[in-house]
Amino acid sequence: MSAPDTNVKKQQENHKPALLGIKGAIGFAALLLVLFVGWLVINGQSPETPATQIDGRTGQEVPAD
Repeated sequence: MSAPDTNVKKQQENHKPALLGIKGAIGFAALLLVLFVGWLVINGQSPETPATQIDGRTGQEVPAD
């Protein structure tokens, strides 16, 4: 149960450093997420054909064309 005479404005003022720290941590995490997704997009590779392929019927290695 909460206290019946809570002053929200006073509590907000008392906890300002902690609230700023939480907001800063959320902002930093969001920035890292955006940078990570951007890095993945920039460094993403398209599939490449390997030098040799495996024939699915026989299991033998077949040189790529």
